[in-house]
Order: sequence, then C-alpha cells, then structure tokens
Amino acid sequence: MSKIQLGVIFGSRTCEHEVAIISAVQLMRNVNREKYDVIPVYISQKGEWFTGEPLMDIKTYTPFDPYKKGVIPVHLDLTAGSGALLHYAPAKGLFGGGKEEVVARLDVVIPVMHGLHGEDGSLQGLLELAGLPYASTGITGSAVGMDKITMKRFFRGCGFPILPDCALTRSQFEKDAEAAMNEVEAALPYPVFVKPACLGSSIGVSRADDRASLKEALELAFSYDRRVLVEQGLDKPIEVNCSVLGFDGERKASVLEMPNSGAAFLDFSEKYLAGSGGSKGMASLKRIVPAPIGEELTKALQDLSLRVFDAMDCKGVVRIDYMLDRHSDNYYITEINTIPGSLAYYLWQETGLNYGKLIDEMVDCAMKAYKEKERNTFAFSSDILSGVQLGGAKGGKTGGKLKL
Repeated sequence: MSKIQLGVIFGSRTCEHEVAIISAVQLMRNVNREKYDVIPVYISQKGEWFTGEPLMDIKTYTPFDPYKKGVIPVHLDLTAGSGALLHYAPAKGLFGGGKEEVVARLDVVIPVMHGLHGEDGSLQGLLELAGLPYASTGITGSAVGMDKITMKRFFRGCGFPILPDCALTRSQFEKDAEAAMNEVEAALPYPVFVKPACLGSSIGVSRADDRASLKEALELAFSYDRRVLVEQGLDKPIEVNCSVLGFDGERKASVLEMPNSGAAFLDFSEKYLAGSGGSKGMASLKRIVPAPIGEELTKALQDLSLRVFDAMDCKGVVRIDYMLDRHSDNYYITEINTIPGSLAYYLWQETGLNYGKLIDEMVDCAMKAYKEKERNTFAFSSDILSGVQLGGAKGGKTGGKLKL
C-alpha cells in the first residue's frame, strides 16, 4: 500500500513566522513514517515557497538560506486535484529553454500557520481552489477566528459569554488621540487590554491601568495593525484553555489546562521563550493539567468549547481560551485559535492520544471534509449562454436574444 503524501505548509509573511516553524518541525518529527511521506512546504517571510529534506531540521532556519543544498524553490499547481509542487529548472545551455518539473504531489495538507497569510483563511482559500484536502478550519471560520473584533461580534451574536469591549482604527487614533481614548474610557473601566485585531501569540498586546498607559498601549498595537480591540480586564483572572478535535458533529473536547506563569497575562516571551530557548513552542509553557477547577466547571467549559467549534464550522484541532473571574462564578471566552501553537498536542496526550495518532485524526478530518465537499454540485446547465449577444452595433437588432 502506497504511503499518503502529507504536505506540511508553514511559515509565511506574519509576525508569528518563527512560532509556526517551531510548531511545524514538532509535527514533522512526530509523523508516522510508515504511513506517510512527509513533504515540508516552507513559505519564507518574503512569500517564497520551498520544499526539501533540510526543512525538517530546526537549524535550517537560523538563519534560513534559500540556496542551501537540498532546499528547492517551488510553487503549487492550482489545477483542481493536481496537488503538484512544481519547480522551474532553468536551461543548462546558453540557448536552451527551461522547464517545469514536478517535485512532489500532495495528497493532503496540514497547515501549520500562525497569524496572517495562513491562519486567516487566505491559505485555506488557495487550497480550496487547488482541490486539496486540508486539516484546518475552513475559509470563513479561519477568517473570523483571526480577526478579534469580528470574532467577538460573532460570539456576542451567538450568545456566548465575552467581556465588554470596543474597537478603534488607526486613522481614528491618529486624527484625534484624545477623543479616541475618551471613547475607550466612556465604554470600559480600567484595567483594559489592548490587542491588535489580527495578531496572535500575544504580540502587541498590553495592559493599561490609566490614560497614560492606554496611550502607550494603543500606539504599540497600532504599529502592528490598523484595527485594535480594547477589552475590559479582570482582577487577577484565571486563564484556562480547552482544545477541540473533529469535524461535522464528530468532535470531542480535551482536558483543560491552566497556564501557570504567575504573570498578569501571558506575553510572547512567557509563551515561547521562558526556559525553553524558544525551541518547544507552547508545549514548553509551565501549566497545570488538568486544570483544578472542579468537575462541574470543567464540563461546562468543555460543552461550551464544542458549541463554539460547531458554530464556526471548525475542522481539525482548535484551542479555545477562557478567563475565569476569581470573584464570581463567571467565565468568558478570550479567543479561539484555529491553528493553535504546537497544535495543542500536549492537551491530547493527557487523554491518551499521542501526537502521531493526533496527526492521523487530523488527516482523517481533512479527508472527510474533502469527500463531503465533493458531494456538492458544482455545475448547473442552462441555455443562458446561447441567448447572449455581447455589445452589437448601434441600432442593431438583437433578434430576441439577451443583449449585454
């Protein structure tokens, strides 16, 4: 039986580029090689596509050399169902013509992208056009999950518990910073958290406890994005996360984790650098698993996570983050990560599902979603074209045909 040609696409033009590399290398090291041929597809920060064996080694990226032996520049054939990674081989002779060569053909893809140009629906749209099965949430859910402002409006519309917030634009802030801050203060009490709308890994996120720190936080956030979310803070909240795995009603929730950093909130360095040299991603974060919050609350958050997964029509593995109020029984959704750091494998290990088996289930989700889409009708026959006349001379007769 031939092996499944598993493409792992990662990197891309995003502030979370390095985090995606870590997550992808982790995943590729845990693939069952008896079942899959792993084909790394790295998108550089310039947007160039590469494949090749060296891309499975984390050392290849410190720094990345596109001319390294074994690294091959490629592009994806967008012909539906092709799955080909193509390389343009220039002619060796002075007058000979170059040619395109098929380097590999992908059967299924696991996108390991964090942030813009990959986790936001853009890559998912490309894979839909190419007719390739892929193991992540689709275009709509990915786009909503990436944009914190849109995401919170969606959650509010669904009746899910979220903290009060308001949103600002860069042009609004640059035109009149004082008026923009007045709007925030009229809507929310301090402390507040200021977040770029379309970034993850806590990049550009900061806490503001007064007007001076609010201005600094807004200036930082607007350096990363033209739209910013300002969210009401809680007094020493408890963070709890839950992963969900599956597709189309067949889904399950993981155990819950409680990140245990002791910080007011988890910034980039807490998530990826503390005690790990940046080499282990989210899996290196100090955490308590399972979260010691009691069976009743655990069950409530797992059930809510499944509802969020269904509402956004998610696929594969996601992670939903919550804040618990120490002074009440209230809990709030912070965000959903449609491609979570380290693919949240550390949560599934606690349920007895090792990383290799998790990859198998993700591939299975991709194949099921692809088969479901193939059941759709993509053609509709009519006589409309035969009745169309384009243009025509002035005063000409259409003979009863549709004139455009």
